[in-house]
Amino acid sequence: MKLISSVLVLLTFSIGVAVSLSIVKVRELVAEHNILPKEQEGIKGDADTGKHWALIVAGSNTWYNYRHQADICHAYQILHNHGIPDEQIVVMMYDDIAYNEENPDQGKIINRPNGTNVYPGVPKDYTKEDVTPENFLKVLSGDSEGMSGIGSGKVIASGPNDHVFVYFSDHGAPGLVAFPSDELHANDLLKTLQDMYNNNKYQKLVFYLEACESGSMFTDLPVDIDIYATSAANDHESSYACYYDNHVGTYLGDVYSVMWMEDSDVENLSLETLVDQFRIVKNETNTSHVLEFGDKGMRHDAVGMYQGQGNIKFKPVKLPTVPLNAVPSPEVPMAILHNKLKAAKTEEETTKIMLKIMELQERQHKISNTVEQIVRSVVMEEEAIDRILISRGTAIKTWECYQPVARAFSNKCFKLGQNPHAMTKMHIFVNLCEEGIDGKLITGAMDKYC
Repeated sequence: MKLISSVLVLLTFSIGVAVSLSIVKVRELVAEHNILPKEQEGIKGDADTGKHWALIVAGSNTWYNYRHQADICHAYQILHNHGIPDEQIVVMMYDDIAYNEENPDQGKIINRPNGTNVYPGVPKDYTKEDVTPENFLKVLSGDSEGMSGIGSGKVIASGPNDHVFVYFSDHGAPGLVAFPSDELHANDLLKTLQDMYNNNKYQKLVFYLEACESGSMFTDLPVDIDIYATSAANDHESSYACYYDNHVGTYLGDVYSVMWMEDSDVENLSLETLVDQFRIVKNETNTSHVLEFGDKGMRHDAVGMYQGQGNIKFKPVKLPTVPLNAVPSPEVPMAILHNKLKAAKTEEETTKIMLKIMELQERQHKISNTVEQIVRSVVMEEEAIDRILISRGTAIKTWECYQPVARAFSNKCFKLGQNPHAMTKMHIFVNLCEEGIDGKLITGAMDKYC
């Protein structure tokens, strides 16, 4: 175990400093020294006659969020290549990346430097304005009537013998994840999952969630409804973007996501268990705390029971070593600009990028100032103000306050799905609600200062 401690020390870094050791090298060290032996004894295989269903979602849009759609396109290729038919895979993504005017390789999306194109063949079930939390919950719960006339109309039409895999990649904040024009709140997600269980919509369900503070989405996930979930981060920290590519000009992936997918790329999913994958991802994602929730009894199920087993012949793959260059997800817009500034070749290019950096700094400063003004208008004691502005990780208990306050902030002040910096301030509204400040007072202050 001394070796893994050394590996983790090598990987530790301050926020914004690049990771120098690749996930491939870590995996080789782990395998060589047998640090994380596979728990093959008692693996539960796909013995039933049910179907595999999958719902994969990128909840963002715009070029700087390239990585989210790259993540889910890669996930589709894994599921498809492992035998899950397209009619049982539902994809939600804005679809503004492959042919974006900023894409130097039109029609191509990659999830790692010099990687293969993961865009071909991806179903376009729900794109553009159809990528909403309401549609997500309807698709997940199998509401075909509710999705009639929208996109492909395809839903997760699973039954009591079926296995369901859900993968979501986007921005997050305490108790919510973002969509391009709205947000999905944890209590709405958990209610839908509970309803699915009550209505025998699945035999077992696995949920992988890539987002900042994603652990807060599963804090109250019951342990007895046959759902196993993992999150990219705990309830008060960022998840991390990775693989900056100078040619593409953006980050290609997210650390937690590429960890599980690059693991699935090289493993025999009929032999690897969920806990095998969780332990690998947890140890390789040194940038945040990967967590697990729900029914831990499912940990010994084969990964293939959810990501597909099919009849493909397993062929081990060795991925080339590349640096992660990881940064906190909310810092991606600024990090992209700084990377472009380093690569600028002319004075004109440098000036244009510097102007964009200053504009972004001004927007971030405005968000921070607005939130502080809201707090100071509803809290009088300086000590309480400091506590509310700084404290993170407060459990959300007063949903009747926080949910309408969060929605009001997004609708009246700064659209959360378009402002990663605004997402980093949502813990302040959790603190206000948990301090007993009336939600109507808070939203009233938003009317004044937004």
